[in-house]
Parts: sequence; structure tokens; C-alpha cells
Amino acid sequence: MNRFLTFLANAFPVWVTLGAILALIHPPLFLWFKPYIIPGLAVIMLGMGVTLDFDDFKEALKLPKAAFAGVIAQFFIMPLLGWGIARMLEIPTPFAVGLILTACCPGGTASNVVTFIAKANVALSVVMTSVSTMVAIALTPVLTKLLAGHYVEVDAMKMFLDMIKIVLLPVGAGIALHHLFPNKIKHISSSAPLVAVIVITLICAAIIGAHADAVLHSGAKMLFGVFLLHSCAFALGYGFAKLLGFPTQIRRTISIEVGMQNSGLASGLANNNFQTEPLTVVPCAISATFHSIIGSILAGYWRLKDHRESKKS
Repeated sequence: MNRFLTFLANAFPVWVTLGAILALIHPPLFLWFKPYIIPGLAVIMLGMGVTLDFDDFKEALKLPKAAFAGVIAQFFIMPLLGWGIARMLEIPTPFAVGLILTACCPGGTASNVVTFIAKANVALSVVMTSVSTMVAIALTPVLTKLLAGHYVEVDAMKMFLDMIKIVLLPVGAGIALHHLFPNKIKHISSSAPLVAVIVITLICAAIIGAHADAVLHSGAKMLFGVFLLHSCAFALGYGFAKLLGFPTQIRRTISIEVGMQNSGLASGLANNNFQTEPLTVVPCAISATFHSIIGSILAGYWRLKDHRESKKS
């Protein structure tokens, strides 16, 4: 049974892609999940928490250099990539602003999920996501104004409370359950990756379904720009970590953190700050699916690679 659950979890790219296609064909199929996006992420975080131990976080906090490097890459590599791609491809103004805004946002909780599936350093990923979100309170508006020519107002308290609700509290509860009921948790923890896969697929499909018309009429240039942004970010994040001499697990974690943005936050900021340019939100919505597909493909590849190496040894 565990092997079958692992097989289904490793097929994450298939489920995310299938969900996106179905959402474009028939949006109402997934729109029902929109009110459950935040609770769904909390469930995922709870599932990850039950697989963590206090020692995991102690080890992560022993790696301040890795956390700092990840945050630097998040707010240096991604914003410059977004700006450079928008200029290079000459993307129309609203799409260019949306692309840059997405690139200037912090890592999202989906990165924690993909890190979990990739068997990278989940505790470090959670720490990096939390730190980058707090740093983003100041840097996202400044970088967006600098690179896109607009000022983005961020509700810092809401972001902080959302991080507590979505990440810190569920993960903390999961760790508590892990220590209070270790034997019972051991039996259910094997299904946590598959639960994460199902919920992330529903989240991506719901976002795409909500913007199906805009996605279908947005043009190949904008779609290619979003794809290029995330694929280059994953590669450069990994290369940056390798250049600094970090081991494989940390390279993977930094790659995922840099490559996956908080597209939900970007969509909200676009709606609230660029109402005269409603199409600004389209790259933000598409980003959620693209980075999940690319990240899940990487996660599946790394997971398979580890499995093959373990069988050899």
C-alpha cells in the first residue's frame, strides 16, 4: 500500500497538469474549491508537521547561512528575472506588471509542499518561507515600484496573521501530534504526501478556473514569459546554492524556494492595486500552475533519483 501511495504522489505533475486542463475546459468543475484554499493549505501543513520532529527545526536553525542565502536569492534572482524577461519579450504592460509583481513576492506555502514531496529539507523550507514573507512586507512594494514603476501596498498584519494560520500553527500542531501520539501518527504519515498532491492540484485548478477566459486569451508571449520566469528561477536557485557549497538537500530546498512564489498574494495585490489594469492578475494566476508543474516535475525526478540510488546501495 505504501508503494502505491508513493507512486500516486510521484505522479504530481500529471495530476496538476490534468487539473489545469480540465479547469480551462470546464471552470465550474473546480471553482467550488476556492473558499477552501486557505484551509486546504493548513491541512497540508498539518500533514507535514506530523512527519517533523523538533530536532528537524534545531538542525534547520543551525543553518542560518542557508536560510539567509535563500532569502537573498528570493529577492535578487526572481525580481531581476521578472524585469529582464518582461523587457526581453516586450510583454504588454499589464502582463509585464503582473509578471514583475509575481517575481517580487515571497515564497509561497506550496514550496513547503513540493519540498516535502522532493524529500528536501522541509523544516528549512518552512523557516525560509516565513522569513521571506516577513522581509517581503518591505521589499515587495519597494522592488515592484523600482522595477515596474508602480507602488504596491501590502497589508503587513494580514500577511503575518495568514502565515501564522497557514504555516506556523498547523505545523506546530502536527509536531505536537507527532510527539504525543507517535505510534498512531506513524500509520497515517505515509499518506501525507498524497493528501498534499490532491489539495495542491485542487488549488491550482481552482485558480486557473477562476481566470479561464483571461488565460485562454492572454497569448503565447505572456505564457512563455511566466514559464521562463519559473524555470530559470529553479535552475538559478540550485546553481546559486551549489556555488555556495551547500549539500544536495539544501540545494534542492533553495531551488524550490526561489522557483515558487506566493501567487495567491500576487493575485490579491494585483486586484487591489492595479484595478485600472485588470489583466495584471492573469500572470499571477497562471504562475500558480506553472511553478507547481515545474516544481512537481523536479520533486518527482529527485524522489525517483533518490529511490534508484538507495536501491543501488
